[in-house]
Amino acid sequence: MSVQGKDCQIDNIEFNVTEIVRSKAFYGSAFGWSFVDYGPTYTEFSDGRITGGFTTGEPVRPGGPLVILYADDLAQTELKLKNAGATISRETFSFPGGSRFHFIDPDGYELAVWKASESTD
Repeated sequence: MSVQGKDCQIDNIEFNVTEIVRSKAFYGSAFGWSFVDYGPTYTEFSDGRITGGFTTGEPVRPGGPLVILYADDLAQTELKLKNAGATISRETFSFPGGSRFHFIDPDGYELAVWKASESTD
């Protein structure tokens, strides 16, 4: 499955949180965000324009949320990033719905790139 028109665009912002229920209550009350739960450690949020996620699968880290870009070709995008000077900080791993890797840019910011799983229609 390809997410058409999203190659190399910011697709998702992920917040590492300590309590998903508390985060949902806070952002739902403050901004009216809606939520879809994907198991006990991940909840997708939508603000009506962009989606993101709350996860307890990683420790809360200083510096803010994780910005996630989409790629039509994950391996090719990783190669382009390495050639541009990025450091891969987390090798490609699978999750329900796709796979992703993390990288560090020249200023030390960590971002991630993901690709949807191929459809098995």
